[in-house]
Amino acid sequence: MSSLNISLPKQLKTYVESQVEKGEYGTPSEYVRELIRRDKERRLRRLEKELLEALHSGDIELQESETDGGALVKAMRKKLSGAKRKQR
Repeated sequence: MSSLNISLPKQLKTYVESQVEKGEYGTPSEYVRELIRRDKERRLRRLEKELLEALHSGDIELQESETDGGALVKAMRKKLSGAKRKQR
């Protein structure tokens, strides 16, 4: 495992340490890793929701070239935002 050093204001450092002291986490690193995992899961759920909205909107059409090179998510978000503007 690699390491990453971060700086926190005293108030946040105290908060992280208090979470560890409560016994839910063994170390501050475990606490931070859990926060990152939760954030990643939240972002994936949001992306899935956006993609499902686009799929069910019926207003989204993609060209094959828009799905090349990892551009699918960007293309879907762009088209979804355009579709939402049209609905207003």
